[in-house]
Amino acid sequence: MRMTGTVARGIRAPILKKGDDLAKVVVECVIKASSEEGFELHDKDVVAVTESALARTQGNYATLEQIAADVREKFPGGEVGIIHPILSRNRFSMLLKGISMGVKKLYVQLAYPADEVGNHLMTIDALDASGFNPSKDEITEKQYRDTFGERVIHPFTGIDYIELYREIAPNCEIFLSNDPRHMLAHTKYVIACDIHTRKRTVRMLNDAGAIKAVSMADILSKSVMGGGFNPDYGLYGSNMATEDSVKLFPRDCGTFVSRVAESLREKTGKHIEVMVYGDGAFKDPVGKIWELADPVVSPGYTPGLEGTPNELKLKHLADTRLTNASGEEAIEMAKKTIAEKSSSLVGSMASQGTTPRRYTDLLGSLCDLVSGSGDKGTPIVLVQGYFDNYAD
Repeated sequence: MRMTGTVARGIRAPILKKGDDLAKVVVECVIKASSEEGFELHDKDVVAVTESALARTQGNYATLEQIAADVREKFPGGEVGIIHPILSRNRFSMLLKGISMGVKKLYVQLAYPADEVGNHLMTIDALDASGFNPSKDEITEKQYRDTFGERVIHPFTGIDYIELYREIAPNCEIFLSNDPRHMLAHTKYVIACDIHTRKRTVRMLNDAGAIKAVSMADILSKSVMGGGFNPDYGLYGSNMATEDSVKLFPRDCGTFVSRVAESLREKTGKHIEVMVYGDGAFKDPVGKIWELADPVVSPGYTPGLEGTPNELKLKHLADTRLTNASGEEAIEMAKKTIAEKSSSLVGSMASQGTTPRRYTDLLGSLCDLVSGSGDKGTPIVLVQGYFDNYAD
């Protein structure tokens, strides 16, 4: 039996720039790492590439003025409300600035006690003591300050986000509410900024009488003034690039992963799966921050990564069928049981407790943790042995 299971390696790459042939770079780096580190490539290995690297080499950038121009075109009356943006310097502050540049009057509705990804505007205990009911109450900025303090500092970033957002957009009026329909008392022209519930929010607004309700997927869904765009996600998945521009989520990910997979097959003879990944889908148990600020974990992947795991729970097997077996006998019984498992274990007690998530979400989370978001310099991750089991 091979004594190692899944192995994930961060693969270093050169500093990537607009116009670089990323598919070629990825293939060269993976093969070079294999040669230098002395490991072999296998069928069903997975090569994953960060969305940031792809967007950068595509040159998928937009300026704040391009954002503002699209907002002006969509809301010519000069008034708009934005609902449930996340609290972030990197992710949303630049978008807020661009949107505010495109209107004369801006209303900002924040969720409480925390935004969609877990950044808190107050502690749960402070909210309980306040008497506000988060399921129905709207809180003005003055009420927020009177109740929770003149400065409420985020414990990780040291930022008072309401103060920051007011500095960025002095033409805004800020209030807190978890009901998107409360915005319609302020304006009936709305941009939904929530990520994973955006379609429901737009539907609720339209049903409640909004004159125009869109989501951030509709802002820069096509090129404005020659800038970058994303036809599927618009501004979602963007990050701060410079003081006056953002990097958008990459486009044409399916074409990219197919190119990489085909090139790897030509050069190695192996059938290697390829995916583009962004934020992993996991939650920090201390900071309470849910990492997934991108619209999806993986915007593009090869067909072999479709689906969800079909796995037996070894702990359950050890506590039931293998109770009276030990040593080599237990190993052989486990292998035999795994080899003979049903093609679908949905609903089976033998699979209870296994992770019911898609391969792309599981692998993307693994790769996000391996590559990190700082200075590791590994925008490529090679995962081996992921599709193996104890019987292989």
